[in-house]
This record gives sequence, structure tokens and C-alpha cells, in this order.
Amino acid sequence: MQKNNTLTYTSDEKGNRIPDYSYAGYMGGEQAIPLVSAKIFVPRKDGDATLRIQRAIDYVAQLPLDKNGFRGAVLLEAGTYHLGGSLKLHTSGVVLRGAGFGNVGTTLYGGGVSRETLIQVQGKDNRQYGQKQSITDAYVSVNAMAFTVANASGYKVGDAIAIVRPSTEEWIKALGTDHFGGGITSLGWKPGQRELMWQRKITAIEGNKLRIDAPLTTALDQSFGISTVQQYNWTGCLEQIGIENMNLVSAFDASNAKDEDHRWMGITVENASNVWVRRIQFKHFAGSAVYVLPTASKVTVEDCLSLAPVSEIGGQRRYTFYTKGQQTLFQRLYAEQGYHDFAVGYLAAGPNAFVQCQAIEPYSFSGAIDSWSSGTLFDVIDIDAQALSFKNRGQDGQGSGWTAANSVFWQCSAALVECFQPPTAQNWAFGVWAQFQGDGFWDQSNEHIKPRSLYYAQLEERLGAAAKDRTVLLPVLSEASSSPAVEVAMEQTKQAAQPSLQLKDFIAQADARQQLRDEVQGLKTVDQLPMVKKIAPAYAEAMALRHGWLVRGDEVLVGKKSDIQWWNGSARPHGVEKSKAHITRFVPGEEGLGLTDDLKVTADSMLANHTLSIDHNYGLWYDRRRDDHERIRRMDGEVWPPFYELPFARSGQGAAYDGLSKYDLTKYNKFYWNRLKQFADIADQKGLVLIHQNYFQHNIIEAGAHYADFPWRTANNINEVGFPEPVPYAGDKRIFMAEQFYDINHPVRRALHRAYIRQCLENFKDNTGVIQMISAEYTGPLHFVEFWIDVIAEWKKETGKSPIIALSTTKDVQDAILADPKRAKEIQLIDIRYWHYQADGSVYAPQGGQNLAPRQHARLLKPKKTSAEQVYRAVSEYRTKYPEKGVLYHGDNYPEMAWAVFMAGGSMANLPKVEAPGFYEAAATMTPALGQGTWLLKGQSGIILYSTNAKGTEVDLSSLKGAYNLLHIDPKTGKVLQKEALKTGKMVTVNNYKNATEILWIKKK
Repeated sequence: MQKNNTLTYTSDEKGNRIPDYSYAGYMGGEQAIPLVSAKIFVPRKDGDATLRIQRAIDYVAQLPLDKNGFRGAVLLEAGTYHLGGSLKLHTSGVVLRGAGFGNVGTTLYGGGVSRETLIQVQGKDNRQYGQKQSITDAYVSVNAMAFTVANASGYKVGDAIAIVRPSTEEWIKALGTDHFGGGITSLGWKPGQRELMWQRKITAIEGNKLRIDAPLTTALDQSFGISTVQQYNWTGCLEQIGIENMNLVSAFDASNAKDEDHRWMGITVENASNVWVRRIQFKHFAGSAVYVLPTASKVTVEDCLSLAPVSEIGGQRRYTFYTKGQQTLFQRLYAEQGYHDFAVGYLAAGPNAFVQCQAIEPYSFSGAIDSWSSGTLFDVIDIDAQALSFKNRGQDGQGSGWTAANSVFWQCSAALVECFQPPTAQNWAFGVWAQFQGDGFWDQSNEHIKPRSLYYAQLEERLGAAAKDRTVLLPVLSEASSSPAVEVAMEQTKQAAQPSLQLKDFIAQADARQQLRDEVQGLKTVDQLPMVKKIAPAYAEAMALRHGWLVRGDEVLVGKKSDIQWWNGSARPHGVEKSKAHITRFVPGEEGLGLTDDLKVTADSMLANHTLSIDHNYGLWYDRRRDDHERIRRMDGEVWPPFYELPFARSGQGAAYDGLSKYDLTKYNKFYWNRLKQFADIADQKGLVLIHQNYFQHNIIEAGAHYADFPWRTANNINEVGFPEPVPYAGDKRIFMAEQFYDINHPVRRALHRAYIRQCLENFKDNTGVIQMISAEYTGPLHFVEFWIDVIAEWKKETGKSPIIALSTTKDVQDAILADPKRAKEIQLIDIRYWHYQADGSVYAPQGGQNLAPRQHARLLKPKKTSAEQVYRAVSEYRTKYPEKGVLYHGDNYPEMAWAVFMAGGSMANLPKVEAPGFYEAAATMTPALGQGTWLLKGQSGIILYSTNAKGTEVDLSSLKGAYNLLHIDPKTGKVLQKEALKTGKMVTVNNYKNATEILWIKKK
């Protein structure tokens, strides 16, 4: 509130008060956004403009920085530029500017069916941390800008520092967020998972006291753990980036109002500071117009409109203007038909401010949507027929719990305002017009208060007159009065005849307040730059089956197999840390391991770790809410990421059990299939392998929840599949749908299966590095495998293509297919996975088609472990009986049985890189054999032995003529332990050099 034109604050007994939000925004609120001179012009041309605009951005990125930290702007002309890809602002000091927004000006039209972000501000998170100290104050209050350390001698003014407040068990219990009810704690907060971190700079040092450049927004209380401060250096953090004055539009399928095979994010900002986005009109995006990620700070988004979004209505969609960053300012924004239109997310450290924003016809609330965002201001906000919320969301949002702390609603209007006080903190609401809920601090509800905007009042108080020009609010033309004078009543009556100026129109008038104009004449154009030659990617040798070995070129394929996650996870940092690579996982607007994986990075990581293949199947369910294994129909589409995408497209019709629209099994999820295709292409370039499991049996057997969200379930699709509803859950818990699912006599299901199997083949028709298998966890019946193979044979005949097909089933089904000449000829690989020989020589081989999952069979039959000898036996039997086929072994204990698999002639064994060049090329020319109880691979020019005989092994070298070497190789590391000359042409005894077990390679010199 204001007294004598001065804001006055009331602190509590510990010194906590309303934070100063004026530090939000570009340059921490210190400076207005500048107009940066253009350095290059991109004339509009027909066709895909992605490379031309990116070339201009890259050109400016090479120019020197001026004294203000800018290199220059890329200027676009009026008209429409079609983009097939994304634009990346990757270097500090670059601005991208159009010639206007709204009904005229520049339009960037994002075409295609990918979910690529249209424009990314993308630095690198290469922070290098230095000195770390504990903060010694017993209590540092909210809004503090100083604290004490034990010894400040290692710091200097200007240092970048990270201030970290721990999330201890004591704090979590004080908040009551360790448990949200039901006696289930899986979604409760865990110690160490919600550490609060502020990025600040040291402005002064007074003894051991450090002063910083922006306030803290949560108190540092030693009773809840010791907070720390740590220096860091961050060369990859971008600075001084701008995007302005244009329209961003996403293509979409006009026949589906909930289409999601198009652009999700308009602009994302990560690993960057001092960034602005202004005067942008967004249309048809599925996710966010602007998304500020946690690694971004000091960002201003202003004078923007979001219109006509296209997506499902649910979680992670239509979070229109969304921040997880700190010191971000969103002002004069308008959004239609969003979900969380103005939202602050997970652990957003603040201060963050939304000023003069309006949401029309939103589907859900605005406000704080995830755990403990602190220091957020919603100032002059109008939410049409929906809520503004600061509260404890409990288990919602994957255990969001308390979403807001030390945050303010000021002069806001909404259908409902929820303002609750979290333990250890406070939330405030002033001048709010709404229905009210909560025990936070309320004052002057249903009243107009002064100052009209808290943010601008705080900015003016801090900066003085310099802030007045930046105070831009929709004009209020008259004062409200219950007893106006006659002349005032007459004037207001006259004004009432005219429609009042709306925020949407006020934003559109931004150019009248300040023009963003450049002189095009004389500017270098992008067409004057040297052409950048596009280099086609190089491809590895094609994967093929040769003499029973799976090879690329001349080398037997070996290496680790990576399995994917398919049902559990969290997109939060503590969840991402535990993630494996995944091809079809999707987290809107976020890239990286555990999120939307960068598939090139995934492939490079596989190569670095000697991982040959990814074994991929579709997810058990799309929505992480289903991780609770409940079978209930969800009350809304508030789905939780990460999303394990499924093969089928949503129809846009009805509501499936997860609250999003039903599937259409005749149409396919373009994101899912394009990502698999993209990885298959990369695999062919880098010599990797994609094991593509066509189906995933887990959905139709065991826990009933496995079937609840399954696209084939009658309640979840529009295709008349005829499965019973209500679902016949056994004991009201279990599911036994395998027999019905594999029923190919049902005409609708048969047609759907046939089309889907063909899609599995068609998607990879030009790739060699894909192995097709029928299903993960397949214990299904023979007749469905026969049908699968018959569809493959039909497709091969039509297309002339020759995919690599692996038979991966129970042993009885495997042997039946291999005994069928017609179908056996379609099989290239035999994958031993669902049976094994036990160490005593007996076989563990559950029967197919018994409607039990692999682990259910195991519970009944209680299999015993195998041994290396029995693994060798299993592989050798098939290699001997079907020498033209390759054999894979992924059965019991397969990673540790790699040498047994390989020495028996099996491919893709989990073997190390062997330092000796040519080892796996030589193996490709050899065949398995036994000699004196030793496993051998023998060829015309050499022998490989698996030697466990430390006393020496006799080997017949009578067929080898010439000079040979004996290499001793460590079977665990692949290192060459010793090299020695060897006489051939006779029986010789070879001795291990060092280890009890060695690989001995007799090779020609």
C-alpha cells in the first residue's frame, strides 16, 4: 500500500516481508529493452526458409560484440516464411526481428508434423563450480539481499554464485508434503529432491557478509538445514538475446481440432540470461507460446498474444506463458483457450512477475502449478471463468504439494482465487475480485486499490523517474464513484456507448507506443553470403547376415544391449538422473536424457559405452498417473510427463480412460514413428542396431492396470474392436486378455493387426540396422506368430524389401515355426529369450499360448539358473541345426554369458571392444568348433580359443601354414595382455599368459 507516494511494508517477527518484484525481467529490471541495429536482411522467398534464416543468425553470431554486448539483429521482411525445422539462437548478442506482428508484418509458419520448437534460445549448461561455503546466519529472511559466510576472502565483487537451500526431512515434514493421503508415500516429497537454487551475483563484500543483486524469496532457516553458496563460471550461458515483432504460426491438421502432430512450443529459453521476447502473436501451438526453462533468468516477455491453440485438453498442453526460471517478467499478455495460461513451475526461484495479463476461455487455472515456486507476483491479472491459485495441490501434478510461497496476488480478477498460507512461509492477496478460498493474507478484497500495479510501483521506488516510461498499463478512462456529479454521469454515459479498449487491442497498438523499425537499404542480405554446402551423412556398411553371423561390413556385431524404461519416471531432475535412453519418450519443450532424448547424443553415448543396440517397445501407458496401477477412469486429462508415446494417433473424439481423446487404431502417431525412423537412420550411419518389438504383451496380461489405458481396449478407441466392456478383471484386479487379443478370426482385429504389422515394416523399409521381433515379453500362441510371419511375407513380396526378422518366442513356438519350411524361410535370426537350459542340463521352457506372462511362468515353474556351458549348448544347437540363420541369446543371465554366446556362434553378444584390430572381422570368417574340451572358432587363417586351462591347451594347427602370432586377450576388458610368435603346422600347446580365463587369438602375422 502507499502512503505519501511511498510503499510501506510490514515485516513479521523474523523480518520476512513481501519481496521486491522489480528485479524481475531483462537486466534485472535495471534497463529498458534496447533497439539493436540490424546487420543482415533475409528477403522472403518461396520454399523452406529454415536454412536461410539460420545462416543469417549464424552470420551475425560471428560478428564482434559492441560495448553493450550486442552483435546485431537479423531482419526479416513482411510476408510469410515457411519453416520446416527450428531456428536456434546459440550465441550471445543476437536479435531476430520481423517487420510487424498481428494482421500485418512477418509470419514464421512452422510446417510439418514434427513437434519441434519453432525458435530456441539455447545455450549450454557447462557450469564449472568453485568454492563452496555454508551460510552461517541462523536465519536469512525473505527479501534479504545479504548473508554471512565463514570466510569471504575467496570471493570478489561480480562473482556469479549459486545459493542453495536444502530440502531436508525436517522441512518436508513441517510442510506436510511427505504424504498426501491413502497411506501411500510414493508421491510424497523426499529429502534432497527439492533443493532451491538462486543464481545471483555479488555486488559488495563487507567483512564476511556478501551482498547480492536480487532478493531471496524463501527464508534460509538453519533449523531446516544449512544453506550454501558456491561460485561458478558459466561460459555457455547466453546473454543479450532478443526475438521480436513477428507472428509465429504452427501448421496443424484442420480435420482434427485436437491434433498434436505439429509444433508444440513457439519459443523456449534455456541456459540464457538477459533475454527478451516482445510483440509476438502466436497461433495454433499445442504447448507453450513461451517457455522459460529453469536454467534461464532475467527474461522479459511482453506485448504478446496467443490465439487458437490446437491440442488435446490436458497436462503439459497450452501452458501458454510458462516459467520455471528466475527473475522473469511477463507483461501485457493475452491468451485464449489455454490450460495454465500464466504459470510458474517447479522450484522457480523468483522473483517472477506476471503483470497486466488476460486469459479468455481457459480450460484450467493460472498461478503456481508445481512444487514450491517462491516469490511470484500476479499483478493486474484477469482470468475469465477460471481460477488463480496458490495452494497445496497434494498429489496432483505428480505430487506438487505446496506450489507457492511468499507470493502475491495484486489487483486481480478471477472466478476463484485460492490463496493459502504454507507452513514456514506466507502468501498475500490484495484488491482481489473473485470468490475466495484460503488462509493466506487477504486485504481490500473486491476493492480497487492503489497503486494500481505493485510491480511498477516497486520499480519506480527503486529506479525513480527512469521507470515511469516503462509503466505501460491499459488506460482506465474514468474513476468509479457511487455518487458522481451530473456532468460526470453524463460523460460516463457518453463513454458507455463506445466499446472500451481491450487488452488484446492495446497490445496490438504496441507499435504506436514505440516503433521497431530498420532501414533495409544498404543492409547485407543473406543471399550475399557464401553458400553453405550441405554434407550428406556418411553411412556404415549395411547390416546383414553372413555365414550365420550378423555383421556390418566384415565385422561381427557385438556390444551391450540397452533396454528402455516403459512405465515409470519423472521429468523432474531427481527422476531424470535415473533415466535410460529412450527413443519415443516426450517431454514438451525439454530435451535431454530422461526428457525428449536428443537421438544423436543418444547414439554417440552408445558408441562411447560400447552399446550396440536399443531394444525398443512401446510404453505400458502414456500417463504417469497410471504408475499407481489403479484401473480407474481419470476425471480429467491432467496427464503427467514424461510421456511414453504410443504407436497410434488420438482421434480427437470422445475421452479415453486417461482423459485425453480416444485412439484411432487405423491411424498412427507420427511423432512415435518419426522418432523411431530418425533413430534407425542414425543407427545406420553409426553402425548401431534398433531392435523393434512390434507389440508389448505386458498390456494384456497380469495387473488389470496394464490394460486400463491400452489403446486397443474398447473404451479407449473408436474402432469397434469388440473387446468386452466392462473389462472382465479377474478377482477385480487381474487381466487375462491375451487370447482375445491374439484372436485373428475377429475381422476387425485381424485387419487392424495386419495394417499395424505392415506399418512396423513400412516405417523402416529403407533401413538395414533394424531387427523386427514380434513382441516384448511374448509368450503368446503359435497361430499369432504364424499370422505375423504371413503378413511379413506378403509385404516382402509386394515391396521387394528384405527386413531382418528375428524369431523371439517360447521354445515350443520357436521350434514349430522353424519346422515349417514356408515360414522358417522368412526368419533370419533366432532369439533365445523366453527359455533356457538350466545348469543341470534340464530345460526351462514354458509353453506358448497359456495366457501367462514370463514372470508368471517363472513363479509357477521356479526356474534354476543356467551356466556358461548350457548357454553354449543352446546357441550351438540352433547354429548347428540352422547354419544359414543367426542366433541371439537374451535369456537367463545373458549379459554375463557373452563369451559362451559368441564362441557358440551367437551374434550381438555383450562383449568388450578388443584392442587388437581385426578381431571381430576375423571371427566373421570362422565357425564354432570344439577341441579338447575348449571352445573354438576356426577359420582358414586363424583360430580364436576361449581358454580356461591355465596348464595349457592343445590345439591342432596342422592346417595353418606360415608365420602366426598368439595374442592373449583379457575377456573382461578386451585388452591385449601379451603377444608372442607361434609355430604352426602341427599340434601345439598354448598357455594362458596371466589370467585363469583368457581369449587366445591365433592370427597370421
